[in-house]
Order: sequence, then C-alpha cells, then structure tokens
Amino acid sequence: MNGVLIVNKPKAFTSFDVVAVVRRLSGQRKIGHTGTLDPNATGVLPLLLGNATKAQDIVPNHDKSYIAEFRLGITTDTLDIWGEVKTECESHITRRQIEALIPDFTGKIEQIPPMYSAVYHNGQRLYDLARQGIEVERKARNVTVYELKLLSFDESTQSGTLTVSCSKGTYIRTIIDDIGAKLGVGAVMTALDRTAACGYTKADSLTLDELKQLAENGGLESKLMSTESLFSVYPELVVSDAQAKRFYNGGALDTARTALSKANPADGAIFRVKDRSGKFLGLGIICDTIINIYKHF
Repeated sequence: MNGVLIVNKPKAFTSFDVVAVVRRLSGQRKIGHTGTLDPNATGVLPLLLGNATKAQDIVPNHDKSYIAEFRLGITTDTLDIWGEVKTECESHITRRQIEALIPDFTGKIEQIPPMYSAVYHNGQRLYDLARQGIEVERKARNVTVYELKLLSFDESTQSGTLTVSCSKGTYIRTIIDDIGAKLGVGAVMTALDRTAACGYTKADSLTLDELKQLAENGGLESKLMSTESLFSVYPELVVSDAQAKRFYNGGALDTARTALSKANPADGAIFRVKDRSGKFLGLGIICDTIINIYKHF
C-alpha cells in the first residue's frame, strides 16, 4: 500500500500506538506520520504508507488547527490538566478580559517550548530531563498563530474553549499557559482535538474502529489518499511520454521543451510532474532552465 491514511486518533493512544495498529491492519511495515499528537490529545493524524514515507521530510504544508479546552486558576508542570499541580488560586476572570489578550497571541509570536516536550537539548529530549526533575533553559522559538478565537467561556467554572490555527511547532499548551500568566491566575489545557493537519481535515479521517472494519472487508486501501495530495500547493506539470520516461529514470528536463517554455519559472520553484495519463512521477525543481528531480515517488 502506498499513500496517505488520515486517522482520527483516539485519546490514550500514542501516535506510535496508532502506527502499530495500522501496520497490523494493513500488513504494511513501512509507515510514518507527519506530526506527533500527545496521548491525551485526539484528532487528525496523517500516516504515510509505503512510498509516501519518502515525503516525510519535505511535506510543504505543516499548518495545523485545533480546538482546545482550558481552565483558569491552576498551573501544572506539564501545562495541562494531567500534570502535577504547581499552583491553585481563586479566579474571577471575565470573558472580556480574555478576549482583550487574544491579539497578543495572534500573528508571529515567540514561544518557549515546555519542559514536557519532544524538543532536543544537548542530545536529550526535554521530557526525559523533566521526568528526572531537571529543568533547563530553553530558547524562545518563532511560530505563527494565523487565527485564535475564544469560542466559549463559563465565568462560573472559569473554563473555556479556544480554536487555534497555527504553524508547525506551535504548542497550544504554551499559549494557554501564557494567557493564564498574563491574567495573573494561571491556566492549564484540559482537552485538545486536532481538526486539521497538512491540508487534511476531520472529514478526511477515519477512526480505528472504522479502519478495522475496512481491513476485515478488504477495503482499507480504497481509503488511502494519494501521495500527490501532500503536495497540492505545488502547480502541476504534465510532460510528454519521452520526458516522463527520462524523468522517471533520473534525467533532468529542459523547460523549453515543456509547458513551462513561456512561463519563466523562478529558480527553486517546485512542480508536481505527471505523465499524460495523470500518473504522479515526483517533484521537479527549477534550476536555470532545467527541471531537476527533487523527489521521486
């Protein structure tokens, strides 16, 4: 099997647990994923099967969207409700106070990764250090929050829900913790559901139960998205039969002999190269007037 399978990850499963389940159901040993979800998080987890694993390091769209629940008046070592409580206090924050802070966390912002994260520090994962009771200084990272909205807030329980659309590497727990710090009462994430990742949405996803049923009926492969779908942001270039054979065999193409002859594409531009039947051959990258192979599939 070659392609992308969009899984709706359940709570209490690690991303690797999901990979193990799909490996067993599909019989495909070669499986990767495009971004880890914490065990207590749910939602969209794209898995790469077979030749699609070649795309793991070059997927162009790593943007993600989430629905996150939070509670004010508490902080923990993990920045979520499943961690060890560090502080608790009475909180009487209003919805208006939270909404006033939303612009501060929208656009290009800096974040310090939480200690309980998979970021490396001197060759060790931060979460491994955190479990040993070690806290180290972390450098702030630049991330982009495209949209942040307060969907709901119950002033009696000091609990609410946010929607977030953001770039790769954004920690939703950290946004919530930082909002709590600005409000002076602390805050923790209480639930997280990823609604979109790498251009795929919940509507594209399947639960593990649905995958099991499909596998039993021999229909699992029919639910694979094409490897090409990972690269939909790149324009398509259809080439002749001779050019397709040359490209497939590792040869570069002359732009003057393709549909790009009058387009003057910029150096570094990437195209989805396809033959006349519509078969996806791989990605080509422009260098002067030559289309070099960027990645074969």
